[in-house]
Amino acid sequence: MIRLNLTQRIWLSFGLLLFTIGLLTAIIYPLSIKDTLTEETYRIIENEQQNVWDPQNQFQQEGESPTDFIERRNAARDVGHFYIVDKYANSQGDPVPQEVLFEMAEKAYEQKKDQGRYELTYEDATLFYAISTKINEDGQKVFLISYMWDTYRDQMVNRLWLRLVLILLFTGIFSIIPAIWLARYLRSPLIILGKRFEQIAKRNWQEPFHWKGDDEFYILSRQFEEMRQNLLRHDHAQKTFIQHASHELKTPIMTIKSYAQSVKDGIMPKKTTEDMMDVILKETQRMEKRVQNMLYYTKLDAMKLDVISKETFNFGDLAEDIVERFRYQREDIHFEITGNHYKMHGDKEQWGILLDNLVQNALRYALNTIRLSAFYKGSELIIEVFNDGDHITDVEGEEIFQPFRKGNKGQFGLGLAIVKRIAELHGGNVVAQNTRDGVVFQIRMQMNGLQEKG
Repeated sequence: MIRLNLTQRIWLSFGLLLFTIGLLTAIIYPLSIKDTLTEETYRIIENEQQNVWDPQNQFQQEGESPTDFIERRNAARDVGHFYIVDKYANSQGDPVPQEVLFEMAEKAYEQKKDQGRYELTYEDATLFYAISTKINEDGQKVFLISYMWDTYRDQMVNRLWLRLVLILLFTGIFSIIPAIWLARYLRSPLIILGKRFEQIAKRNWQEPFHWKGDDEFYILSRQFEEMRQNLLRHDHAQKTFIQHASHELKTPIMTIKSYAQSVKDGIMPKKTTEDMMDVILKETQRMEKRVQNMLYYTKLDAMKLDVISKETFNFGDLAEDIVERFRYQREDIHFEITGNHYKMHGDKEQWGILLDNLVQNALRYALNTIRLSAFYKGSELIIEVFNDGDHITDVEGEEIFQPFRKGNKGQFGLGLAIVKRIAELHGGNVVAQNTRDGVVFQIRMQMNGLQEKG
């Protein structure tokens, strides 16, 4: 396939446009103008015929006409006339050849109306003629035949065609100017946009881009600016994530390193070597948990473009599994589950991780009660985890769901960020609210055909 740049496409478009106009004109124009000029020829003949029409008029006899029949072909608008009175031989006026006279006379005697238009071919030329019929004073039917060669029509067609060709030629020449202007006009913003893309490719996306002018390029520049803002946010989030990840991994690594160095140097920070190994194993497990959360969080980020495998399941069954997992971590906590019969539709594993993180978070703050609920509010299905612990006071809005944002009893700072990401992947949103008795986390899902009331 031939690749053309924008300028070449514009030139090609102009060329094809002019070619199409010229081709259509070459086909349609001669036909339409020829019919028009043929009609004009007949009007000339009939007008001249009205001027000479007199059944008593005596035309010059054959051989007396100053203009020969064939010579009339060189005269553009010359109209010849002759009468036929009753018989073929009884004709008066401009002389015509016998075969022409007989054909015209035959048409005259076949004519039913008072006036008719005809044409015939003689020596590769077209002769137009009109026949008018009247009755003279002697009661004889008189036919006035007026004729004119196609010279006038052909000359006018050729002249008009020549002028049309000149018009198309000059139009094609002068169209170069708007074509050049249009090519530069269209290329200018694209060149600027291309330079911006080069900057983006070099990770230099600090300078904003706003195009003032045409609506189309303004929309394009606005979309580009939205992309730039998204890249800035993604870059900032990536840098922040790396910084926090480095910080989170630094502490357990330093602890493991210091204890390992102590064992090597024969120093005993703990009473026994076994106690020291327990510390190393505990920090290793903590680091492993951090790494798992980080990997899962980045995996969820990549899943935005993937299709989630969904299934239908009962909220109660999933909630019971979560509660059984944590029931004995704090025996002083009373777990409640309401709305068991409501059905959910989505990735069951991800919903399990979502509730798992919310319950783990609630266990760190709850005093006596943790409640898992599902219910409808209007058109929304709401999944709720409540704990009766202290109110949230040190964060506002969605700040609590930012990666590595820890509360006063937080561990890794990724649990609630994972909750938010899973909710968004399922088309919902998550909010944290203080209530009269504690704190509640709600995942709000818009009801559709796949989420049904039990």
